[in-house]
Amino acid sequence: MIKIKTPIDEKTRLQLRAGDEILLTGIIYTGRDAAHQLLVQTIQENKPTPFAFENQIIYYVGPTPPKPGMVIGSCGPTSSYRMDPFSTVLMEHGLKMMIGKGNRSDDFKQNLKLNKAIYFITTGGIGAKLSKTVKSSKLLAYPLLQSEAIYELLVEDFPVIVAYDSFGGDIFIQKDV
Repeated sequence: MIKIKTPIDEKTRLQLRAGDEILLTGIIYTGRDAAHQLLVQTIQENKPTPFAFENQIIYYVGPTPPKPGMVIGSCGPTSSYRMDPFSTVLMEHGLKMMIGKGNRSDDFKQNLKLNKAIYFITTGGIGAKLSKTVKSSKLLAYPLLQSEAIYELLVEDFPVIVAYDSFGGDIFIQKDV
C-alpha cells in the first residue's frame, strides 16, 4: 500500500498507475449526482465553487446519518457512471481526482486522459468499515441535498485503488493487476 496525504499534487498524481493500492490521509470532499449538477451550474454561472478543485478529491458518496458518538454513518461508494455527464466540466475546471465504484464511460475515460486526471475506486458494501477512517465531517455546501450535500471529510488511511490512471491505464482490462 502506498500512503499519500491530501491534497495530492500533480507530480504525485502523474506517478500513480492503474492497480496501485493507496491509503489516503487528509481532506476529501463528498458529492453525488445532484451535487455535481449544482457544481456544474455554479461554474456555468461564473460563481465560485464551494471548494477549490486543484489537487483535491471528490468521493461519490451519500453517507448515512451518524449514530450517537460517531463522526459519520456508513459511507460506501455509489455507482460512478451517474457522474459522467458532469465530470468533463469539473475536470476542465481543475478537478483531477475522483473516488467511486465501477466502470465509467468511454467518453469519461478519454476526458480523464486529456485532463491528466485519476479515477480511484473503493470497495462497495463496506461503508460501515470505511466510516471508521473518517475522523471529522463538516457540511460544506448544498444542505438541502442532505446526505448528498457536499461535505469535507478528514480521513486517515482511507483505502482506494487507482482504477484509471492519467495515461489510459485501466484496472478493469489489465491482465497483470
